[in-house]
Amino acid sequence: MQIARGAGIVTILNPAPAQPLPDSLVALADFFIPNETEAAILTGLPVESFEQAERAADVLLARGAGTVILTLGARGSLLRTRGKSTHIPAFNAGPVLETTGAGDAFCGAFAAALADGLAAEDAARFASAGAGISVTRAGTAPSMAYRAEIEALL
Repeated sequence: MQIARGAGIVTILNPAPAQPLPDSLVALADFFIPNETEAAILTGLPVESFEQAERAADVLLARGAGTVILTLGARGSLLRTRGKSTHIPAFNAGPVLETTGAGDAFCGAFAAALADGLAAEDAARFASAGAGISVTRAGTAPSMAYRAEIEALL
């Protein structure tokens, strides 16, 4: 993370599995992407409502994260910057078969969309669609969506 930051590379940190992290590491993340459970562990706050998610995201921002994207499962995600919240809806791509790997699908699709030049909000929407597809399939790696599938869902 330090090398990437020093080289001007955008950094993404997904704190899975959740464990205590030093502020110095959190502060190296341009985008910090925990799920509800990870955010609760990292902040000591409950994350059961959108308002609680905002409070937890604010704690992570105060610890130095550039932008927090808190994934909320079927409720979508919260993209939080200092003073602004954007709700990114979840995408229903069909019956939920398995949620294992949904966070990885979200983070991978988000990174791909950022690399393509999408703004954070648009990249989070792309990621939400990717995660929505992944939960309709079994497994982790086999559940990842192809770009064309995400674009079709969007």
